[in-house]
Amino acid sequence: MKAVATDIPEVLIFQPQIFSDARGLFWESFNERRFFELTGIKTAFVQDNHTKSVKDSLRGLHYQLHQPQGKLVRVVSGEIFDVAVDLRKSSPTFGRWVGAVLSAENRQQMWVPAGFAHGFVVQSESAEILYKVTDFYAPEYERTIRWNDPSIGIEWPIGISPLLSAKDQAAGSLTNAEVFA
Repeated sequence: MKAVATDIPEVLIFQPQIFSDARGLFWESFNERRFFELTGIKTAFVQDNHTKSVKDSLRGLHYQLHQPQGKLVRVVSGEIFDVAVDLRKSSPTFGRWVGAVLSAENRQQMWVPAGFAHGFVVQSESAEILYKVTDFYAPEYERTIRWNDPSIGIEWPIGISPLLSAKDQAAGSLTNAEVFA
């Protein structure tokens, strides 16, 4: 596995080393020792989440104000455009975003650190996404920022109105959001 830097240094794209032969292929989707070597982050993942969504479904931008979750995101079926937004007020990249195409084909993963909002849109007919998180889901601390907030300016690769949950439709702007110190 190797880590590829993004425009926000703490957000990384992981590219696995694939071993293939006539039988198929093999790769490590996670190795705690290698993750630490590449990131310097000693973390324990406490929960694995699995979601399946149809084309043009957009989930996000989600974060937990307390019990913030670092997320290691990968796609096992289909393709998504995955996004991380820095919500750390003291950070030089506060309010900036990075995005990457994650797919079953490219097998890449995105590390979204705690202190970031996360979202994605499905680009294939459907997609199944797995993500490991560093803290437990705490609905009382969950917050949502509008996916198309102009102050963030995410360049989503979609040409139609996305399918949104009621929660995501009601989301507010970064300007009015509770963020991290």
